[in-house]
Amino acid sequence: MESRAIPGTPPLPYAYEPLPHSSDDAHGHDDRRSAGGVRWRACAAVLAASALVVFVVASTLAGSRVDRVAVDVAAMPALSETARSRGRDAGVSEKTSGAAEEMGFLGAGAGAGADGFPWSNAMLQWQRTGFHFQPEMNWMNGPVYYRGWYHLFYQYNPKGAVWGNIAWGHAVSRDLVHWRHLPLAMVPDQWYDINGVWTGSATVFPDGTLNMLYTGSTNASVQVQCLAVPEDPNDSLLRNWTKHEANPVLLPPPGIGDKDFRDPTTAWFDESDQTWRTVIGSKDNNGHAGIAMVYKTKDFLNYELIPGYLHRVGGTGMWECIDFYPVGGKNGSEELYVIKESSDDDRHDWYTLGKYDAAANTFTAADPENDLGIGLRYDWGKFYASKTFYDPAKKRRVLWGWIGETDSERADVAKGWASLMSIPRTVELDEKTRTNLIQWPVEEIETLRIKSTDLGGITIDHGSVYPLPLHRATQLDIEASFRLDAATVAALNEADVGYNCSTSGGSTNRGALGPFGILVLADGKAEQTAVYFYVSKGFDGALETHFCHDESRSTLAKDVVKRVVGYTVPVLDGEAFSVRVLVDHSIVESFAMGGRSTATSRVYPTEAIYGAAGAYLFNNATGGSVTVEKLVVHEMDSSYNQIFMADDL
Repeated sequence: MESRAIPGTPPLPYAYEPLPHSSDDAHGHDDRRSAGGVRWRACAAVLAASALVVFVVASTLAGSRVDRVAVDVAAMPALSETARSRGRDAGVSEKTSGAAEEMGFLGAGAGAGADGFPWSNAMLQWQRTGFHFQPEMNWMNGPVYYRGWYHLFYQYNPKGAVWGNIAWGHAVSRDLVHWRHLPLAMVPDQWYDINGVWTGSATVFPDGTLNMLYTGSTNASVQVQCLAVPEDPNDSLLRNWTKHEANPVLLPPPGIGDKDFRDPTTAWFDESDQTWRTVIGSKDNNGHAGIAMVYKTKDFLNYELIPGYLHRVGGTGMWECIDFYPVGGKNGSEELYVIKESSDDDRHDWYTLGKYDAAANTFTAADPENDLGIGLRYDWGKFYASKTFYDPAKKRRVLWGWIGETDSERADVAKGWASLMSIPRTVELDEKTRTNLIQWPVEEIETLRIKSTDLGGITIDHGSVYPLPLHRATQLDIEASFRLDAATVAALNEADVGYNCSTSGGSTNRGALGPFGILVLADGKAEQTAVYFYVSKGFDGALETHFCHDESRSTLAKDVVKRVVGYTVPVLDGEAFSVRVLVDHSIVESFAMGGRSTATSRVYPTEAIYGAAGAYLFNNATGGSVTVEKLVVHEMDSSYNQIFMADDL
């Protein structure tokens, strides 16, 4: 099967209209990305996850010409036409942001009447990110490193910025930062995947070859597993794929619903019986339990379901996009395993640490109170359908997540794109605690730093805000660490218990030891996104630290989901309160305490955009100062992705 385009669809990618120069439309602010390259619309994408293959798309076609396409705000469809679920009836997670349901305007109005907020062309185009890989829509899929290239295949709708018509887009990179778009890798053209080429996982064999298991949705909307192999294994770009004539190679087993059998993981080799093993997620309606099943195979065509479940947790619902991999084991420490599921119930990615008994085909959580689906999450914000892959070039495990929109689907249709991918993150066991993972942006991201400002050594009194003197504040990499005033902590006798990021009032709720942190995408008046710590003292005198994102004032628009997200994070004796914040237009990703806790927010300012966007330090505690021991702010360049050229070979 050759890579191909779907007839009647635009080329990949196609161009943005130039940003408006009207001061009324753009608030008089320049887009720093307008110099240095043409901004391109990347294809709408949905990536699901499984295995060793990361494929993504991005764009910037230097020296080439394409016709420009405008964002027609006046032609935005009515909310009633777009605020409806797409995808779940087809057996997969829908793309909708949830804004309509959460804000209560399915058919009713918010903002500018029934059609929501009156977004201008400048506002919508500002939301496009500069250094994140940004397919135009939906879920992310499995990554892989093959013959010197990182690959990202992604689920892609070539016909619009909503879920549907799912094919596989394809992009490649040498460094996980700059991407080259390739033609579609697979399209739904067989009876067993005619309703969608869904999540896939790549397995690389010892001889350097690879194959791909993926979920197909049949002409009867049954989820089946299919095998695809490269047409030319010597092609490092993996441009053409062949679907095996034996497809489908796996059908839902007895007792499993036709729409509850998806997302095979990357396979691993078991020496005991010389077979390859893969995990597939599902659910058991008895107790509304999430389950993970293991299959073994010698040829990837014939499979045996290993009796029993690898893992099962009641009350957690359908597990999709399962991931399963080892961590730790360095310097004589005990190796643990991570099992992760993307919850179809709540759209969050949950993980737990534990031990794997291959002979018994069982995984046992190290801490039952933090079992899968009820304890630990990869990210406490907007982050879903993630996938890791092992990078043999740098001997690291890399994690990607799909970051959906939280505005209205109507706005997505007007923009012509929806969703993006997180910054790729390394993931490893926290050897200091051994109870959580550490996530951190891959080191290659630092190559985009173009201007650094060291502002450390500032002391912020309680109830204070300190503006940061920055040239531009829409693409930033911020490194900061804070210390509380020791005398204030020691003198605090009153307990402060029950704090919760989501329900305790966000950054405006003041306590003795917080909140304090950074305001980003802030205009100093009406809009800001707060990234902060809140420290409280329990009845036993011990300190507890929460790390949170407050989106509640991120935009004046009403048809947007705005939450306060976050959770507690371990802070060991002697450690400062540290955070790294990546700001890239409409996405904010934060990594607290060296990556022990992460939070991701999608934000849609209407005023704090272009040159009006700023950043501030703040300390909203009722007593005591905070010393900023370290504060380095790096302005970030764009990654300027492009269509693949022959001279890239």
